[in-house]
Formats: sequence, C-alpha cells, structure tokens
Amino acid sequence: MTPTRVRVLAIAYLYWRNRQRWQRRRASCWTRQFLAKRLELGAYHRLDQELRLGDGDAFKNFFRLPKLMFDSVLSVVGPKIARQDTTYRQAISPAERLAICLRYLATGDSYKSLGYSFRVGVSTISRIVPEVANAIWDGFVSTHMQMPKEEEWRAIAEEFEKEWDFPNCIGAIDGKHVTIRAPPCSGSMYHNYKGTFSIVLLAVVDANYCFRMVDVGAYGKGSDGGTLRASAFGKALQAGTLHIPADRSLPGAPELGEMPHVFVGDEAFPLQKHIMRPYPGNNLTRQKRLFNYRLSRARLVVECAFGILASRFRMYYRVMGQNPEHVEACVKATCILRHLLRSTEAKPPSSDEAVPLEGGRRLGTNNSTKEVMQERERFMTYFNSAAGEVSWQNNVV
Repeated sequence: MTPTRVRVLAIAYLYWRNRQRWQRRRASCWTRQFLAKRLELGAYHRLDQELRLGDGDAFKNFFRLPKLMFDSVLSVVGPKIARQDTTYRQAISPAERLAICLRYLATGDSYKSLGYSFRVGVSTISRIVPEVANAIWDGFVSTHMQMPKEEEWRAIAEEFEKEWDFPNCIGAIDGKHVTIRAPPCSGSMYHNYKGTFSIVLLAVVDANYCFRMVDVGAYGKGSDGGTLRASAFGKALQAGTLHIPADRSLPGAPELGEMPHVFVGDEAFPLQKHIMRPYPGNNLTRQKRLFNYRLSRARLVVECAFGILASRFRMYYRVMGQNPEHVEACVKATCILRHLLRSTEAKPPSSDEAVPLEGGRRLGTNNSTKEVMQERERFMTYFNSAAGEVSWQNNVV
C-alpha cells in the first residue's frame, strides 16, 4: 500500500470518528433537560395518576371527562393516535396525547404553557391537539351526531311541546362566533360584526340541550342566514332530504289546519316553511309580542347549550391562535364530547321564568312567501287561544 493511500485512509478514518462523536454529542443534547424528565415529573405521569386514585370530581374537573368516559374515548381514538417508539425516544402514549388535547380544550392555555406542564415540546403539542381532536370527531360522529330520522324528529317535537310549550318544534338553531387570531392575508373574511375575527359554529339543538347537528368553519363576516344557506344542513333543508315529518295539526286546534314542523331561530334567520322566526320591529301588537315570547322561550335552549359548552370547555373564552382548520377540529371535538357528557348527566328542569324578548339583533332578509307568513299567523293565533295558551304567559307579556 502506497504512502498516499495510507494518508487518504487515515484522513477518512479521522473524519468518520469525529462525525460519530458529533452525532453522539448531538443525540445526547436533542432535548432540553426539563423535557427529558417527562416520565417522572410530567403532569400526566404524576398528577393524572394521583387524580385517578383520588377524588373522581377532581379528575373530571381537570380533564372535563369522568374517568370511565376518558377510558371509553381512549378505547376509540387510541389506535388512531398511537405512535411507534424509535431508537432515540419513547413515543408519547395515546392516553397522554388524549390528556394533552383535553387539557387544551378545557383551558385554552397556550401551547407553551401546556408544554411546561406536560414537559412536552411546543411543536409536539401543536401536532397532538388537532390530531387528537380530529380523531375524536371521526371516532364518534357516525354514532352520536348523525342526522335524525323521522321517528327521532317526532320524539324531539314531543320533548319541545312537553318542556317548552312549543308544538311541532324539532329544534332550535343559532350560530356562535368562535374568536380566533386573524389568519395571515385573510383580509376581512373572518372579521365579524362584533369587531373580532372568528369562525362560525352553526348548531341545531334539541329540547334537552343536546347538539343534534353542527356545521363549523364558516367565515365570521357572514350572517347567520348566509351561513345557514351555505351549510350542508341548509342545503339539505332546501332539498327536502332531512326526513322532516309530515305536517300535522296543533294539539287541540284542528281548525287551524295542518302545520309544518319547524326549527326556531332569531331574526338573523329567514322565515321559511321549516324555519320560524319572530316578528320584527318594536311596535307590535300584544298577540305578536306573545308569539315572540313563546318562540324566544323555545329558542333559549340553543343559547343555553352554547353557554354550557363554553363553561365546560374554556377554550371558547380565549382568542385561539391556531389556523382555522385546527380551530375547526377543536370545536367539533368539544361538540362531540358535550354530547357524550349530556348522555350521562341529569336532565335540567325546564323553566317557566320569563325570557326577555329579543332586541337589537341583526336582521336577516325576509323574502318569505305569503303561505309561510300565514303559517306564522296561525302559530300566533294558536298561542293566543285557549287551546295553546299557558297559564302564566299573560303575566309576562
């Protein structure tokens, strides 16, 4: 072997040895020191285990789910969010990933704050939250938020008549603005009438405050009526594919004829055959004011449902900094989780207290047909008749 070849081999060996040392040194410093203690001191590995062994209410307050429901959700989404271990690190378990996502939904804390608490990198948190949220939606939407069939619509109508004294009502509909940080180069697309940036959660709620259908992601600049028209629910309503039951007469008033089943909404929605809205304006007759009160009382369930949702998942009290697609995933996950929680909670009692008449709301277009306006007149007549009145309504209006 020539001296030149020996020198070349020696240089190659030194280069290889130095590269190996550099890679080992880089691998030994691939994470911050406090992150390396995640398995010993992270919130999931310490606090979660203490909460499981202790007070069940504390566990539910921390994760917003009871222990049994946490495990049930994990059994569904776990296989979808599991990751493989590598030679460099042990993968974050599905249970810990679910805990991180639930804690974000429960608090709306920044990813950096969650990272310090769970001892997980911020970039990892930013991937975990939308992935788990999408997995929750995909895992439960087909079994817990499918479009109701005709028999289910009839059952909802019976509940509205029993609890809220509004016959032929199959749901309350409204939109909620979820505040976000303005996306780059989005102009005024997400800028709403409240002066903030948002996406819209459009929801149909039954008499027991359960979300039956949701549509998430519309631009904040749109009105509730415009959001309804563009949504899958609105298109199905126009196409007549919602399996809405056939018209029927109101209880005790067959002389008024067959009446359609309707969704109740505020002034931002158009008056249509299956959407009932209040009479607009301030100078209304007593009969019209009483109709508005009865409709607003039934519509109160969707406002309460939004309030319960925000109280349970405090992310709605924050300005969410993710991109709109990730915010949409989180909103859908909270709606599904709220539906799961509602099935285990005691039904709240209906209230006969006065519901304030709506005022100062945005008005939607009202290009209604004469037939639809006559149907609203017949509802008004019914609520002012002996067959449809309730004993306390004259003390309110």
